Amino acid sequence: MAIRVYKKTTNGRRNASVNLHSEVTKKSPEKSLLAPLVRGSGRNVQGKVTILGRGGGHKRRYRKIDFRRNKDDMAATVVGIEYDPNRSAHIALLQYADGEKRYIIAPKGLTAGDVVTSSANAVDPKVGNAMPIKHIPTGLALHNIEMEAGAGGRLCRGAGMYARLTNKEGRWATLVLPSGEIRQVSMDCRATVGEVGNADHANVVIGKAGRNRWKGRRPTTRGIAMSHHTHPHGGGAVSKGGREPSNASGTQAKGGRTRRYGKSSDSRIIRRRRSKRYGQLKL
Repeated sequence: MAIRVYKKTTNGRRNASVNLHSEVTKKSPEKSLLAPLVRGSGRNVQGKVTILGRGGGHKRRYRKIDFRRNKDDMAATVVGIEYDPNRSAHIALLQYADGEKRYIIAPKGLTAGDVVTSSANAVDPKVGNAMPIKHIPTGLALHNIEMEAGAGGRLCRGAGMYARLTNKEGRWATLVLPSGEIRQVSMDCRATVGEVGNADHANVVIGKAGRNRWKGRRPTTRGIAMSHHTHPHGGGAVSKGGREPSNASGTQAKGGRTRRYGKSSDSRIIRRRRSKRYGQLKL
């Protein structure tokens, strides 16, 4: 059982649960792959707070992840599966035949001692192997998918995420993403076979405010309780003024578009994640 649900011995333990991280086999990180992580506490490059409710939290060190998987045609042995405080997924430490070590996103089913490969040509489509999509059979689950060839994986990197490769035609491969969006990516883009592990991350119940403080989340003030010049909902009586719910910068909070209009890749989206005709699509 990967999730432990506590008995309600105290108010903080009532309904709370923790992830046991049963897949993790290696406790201490690889020092050569660590880097300092400076916390911005919700501030931009000018030092102004642009995201409310950020700050504090436990000190972390960044793990350098190989999202490109560009060390080709060399077998790599999985040293162990590790916990990463900077992401929901677990990470796997690989040691290549020449002695180099790299971190990758740990897929479901990958264990210590397994051998994985990345290549620009066709290799065995087993869990953990990376190659261009044109060499991957249709119907498989993929993660760490590039949107531009050579730029590194961008899609499906969170815990439990995967995209289904449904079709390959001409220069483009069709993917069904976890959100329900159907989009095309270039056949030259690389992807890793399998689903991202640690799917139980979604089932954890925080249980108390203190655990969110450990994660760097501070208390949030309702916009309706702020001044008119601080938040679009602020000012006046207990009313948001009849406008759509939004955040402090005015971006719609419920159902608004998050993608910029007129991008060149708009034509590559076959079906939006929420369709007016078909509703929400699920894998």
